[in-house]
Amino acid sequence: HVQFVESGGGLVQPGGSLRLSCLPSSGDNYAVGWFRQAPGNEREMVAYITRIGFATYSDSVKGQFTSNRENAGNPETLQLNSLQVEDTAVYYCFARKKLMTSYNEYDWGQGTQVTVSS
Repeated sequence: HVQFVESGGGLVQPGGSLRLSCLPSSGDNYAVGWFRQAPGNEREMVAYITRIGFATYSDSVKGQFTSNRENAGNPETLQLNSLQVEDTAVYYCFARKKLMTSYNEYDWGQGTQVTVSS
């Protein structure tokens, strides 16, 4: 069973920033990243970064969020800038073990709440 160390959620005012961090115990994954889910909405992909450092973002956060990881043994970090109320959600870290691993086989963290409110 994969364990996750997630941190960095919290309450921030509109325009503020947060940094999320995720480290899965499974080690050498093809990709590590984040989904988010707001109340009443489906879970949506936010960003992920591959083993070789290639990052992918959803159109809704491109240019606003940045995913980074120094190497495969370090936590993946997601820098959230210019946060708006619509970014409020539970953010779930995930680990995709191999390129051919399907969504249903992803390993998931417990989630961390991000709340943007004045």
